[in-house]
Amino acid sequence: MRLTGKIVLLVAGLALAACTNPGRFDESAGGAGGAGGALGGGPIVPGSANDPTSTAYFNQTVGDRVLFAVDRSDVTAEGQSVLNGQATWLLNNTGFTAVIEGHADEQGTREYNVALGARRANSVREYLISRGVAGNRLRTVSYGKERPIEICSNEACYAKNRRAVTVLAGGLSG
Repeated sequence: MRLTGKIVLLVAGLALAACTNPGRFDESAGGAGGAGGALGGGPIVPGSANDPTSTAYFNQTVGDRVLFAVDRSDVTAEGQSVLNGQATWLLNNTGFTAVIEGHADEQGTREYNVALGARRANSVREYLISRGVAGNRLRTVSYGKERPIEICSNEACYAKNRRAVTVLAGGLSG
């Protein structure tokens, strides 16, 4: 019992000692943050998700996709919020061009879904242009229902597949 009691006290003491620095993960503390600074407060790693000029940051923080309702190509309020962030990022990072991919769910004919995907991609392109992004930096392509991200026949999957995705590329083409 004495050895078990000592072990319990030792473990409890170590657990309490681990909690003595509650601000260790606070970005404003300027601490190490672990993982080479990737948790915030550390140096920006070029090309990583904490580099505001990287495609990883664009995809993960700004957001690379907007979703659409059934048989619709108009940008929703939630979509506008994402696209406002995309426009700001593109205006601040002028060395990038983008291809906007239009997608549809598996319902309907191939031809209908290719046309719907094109309308969705064009809606996103026009919205970004209205926010100041140069049209020559934006191309569109429609994949219709040919590139689903979810494969199943229910509304939860369909909703994820009704999307437009902004894919970045470096350098201006012209």
